[in-house]
Amino acid sequence: MTAGKGDKVLVGIESSDDAGVIELNEETALVQTVDFITPIVDEPYSFGRIAAANSLSDVYAMGGTPLTALNVCLFPVAKLKSEIFRKILAGALSAVEEAGAFLIGGHSIDDKELKFGLSVTGIVHPHKFWRNNTPETGCGIVLTKPLGTGIVSTAVKAGMADEKDEAEIILSMSFLNKTASETAKKYSPSACTDVTGFGLIGHLSEMLGGSGKGAVIRSSEIPLFSSVLEHASFGMIPGGAGANKKAFGCQVDRSSRVDDLVFEILFDPQTSGGLLLALKDAREYIEDLASKGVKGSLIGEITENKGRIELI
Repeated sequence: MTAGKGDKVLVGIESSDDAGVIELNEETALVQTVDFITPIVDEPYSFGRIAAANSLSDVYAMGGTPLTALNVCLFPVAKLKSEIFRKILAGALSAVEEAGAFLIGGHSIDDKELKFGLSVTGIVHPHKFWRNNTPETGCGIVLTKPLGTGIVSTAVKAGMADEKDEAEIILSMSFLNKTASETAKKYSPSACTDVTGFGLIGHLSEMLGGSGKGAVIRSSEIPLFSSVLEHASFGMIPGGAGANKKAFGCQVDRSSRVDDLVFEILFDPQTSGGLLLALKDAREYIEDLASKGVKGSLIGEITENKGRIELI
């Protein structure tokens, strides 16, 4: 399998980038991605919006602007009422419209397990898109959403979380990375990705992989949902976190001062997580975001430590 023919494919399957990029002309390239998830919340409208925000995020992580979207519907038709499916699609449409994109169709199949997402096409300048593995030494590392959606949603499913806990993660997962991405264009990130299934450490490892760079991460600066430490202490940690820790934990040099629970949360798989950016002017970017009602956190810096993550 190849990444495509000719030099028009600027980003293909040869890397772990968030989306593919193909040049149309000297001013425009297409950004293409597809993603779907199983329900992380029970309310259909919220699930549809979260799934759409999660899919749109891959375009934002490349520095692109979403243009069109197609629904990807894997629905258990015989098990659920059609009204549930209509609410899922309505939630997704709300996110697509907020992104300024157009929903132009989709595809559906009857499946045993409910899954939903989008195929999204965006546009970007062929010389101004962002890669996830090109960080530069000295750049600040910024995270634009709290961590812990996997843990809190596990607690919700176990009946251990209250409505306030669930509402907090729904609000975050439903929130588009649009402002974080559009604002970052002024600061020319050296690298960008979004934090999803591999957790913070996994996606940071991908950012460092192949670049010869390392990172220092200050655990005390990492934003967390208000209830996540409590739920983690009761063992509400999804299996995916353990898989992430096994896959990426070997790249972490952990200080003895780092709390055990915080360490576990760094591997928690996220749904519709924030952007993770490496920027020279990180503090200015954070201040700019704050003026637009979005919180960014400076959690560390890019170093020359050859793929190692120093967690302090």
